[in-house]
Amino acid sequence: MADKIMVDTNVLLYAYDRGEPVKQPQALAVLDNLTKLHLGILTPQVLAEFFVNATRKLEPPLTVEEAYERIENYLLAWEILDLTGSIVLEAVRGVHTYKMAYWDAQIWASARLHQVNVIFSEDFNTGAVIEGIRFVNPFARGFDLKSWISE
Repeated sequence: MADKIMVDTNVLLYAYDRGEPVKQPQALAVLDNLTKLHLGILTPQVLAEFFVNATRKLEPPLTVEEAYERIENYLLAWEILDLTGSIVLEAVRGVHTYKMAYWDAQIWASARLHQVNVIFSEDFNTGAVIEGIRFVNPFARGFDLKSWISE
């Protein structure tokens, strides 16, 4: 079980993506449980990426007002980590040392510097652990949400 779990943008987006009939209910279950148990962590980067993609790439897209309301709800219900200069430097180190894309490295750096040991995302190698940060794909075959949370 994890004390806190960081969530990447793709998990948020799938919760509103009607074109993903398998991933949408899974994303909703993950987000609902993390909200209910106060385990979810987000970053400003994730919220910004959510806004851009939810209003441009979803079919149908969320309106600006709908996206604003969703983000406002996350701000009220979830812990949001600050983006600092130290996180930017750590992300650059992640790019250099681990050859991550910068935006992925920034999520990793945020988790690492705030001692959040688990990131739910489908963008990283599932099961990979980089300097104590474990990447878990909540849409992968065999994913068991109960093994990550305790009610």
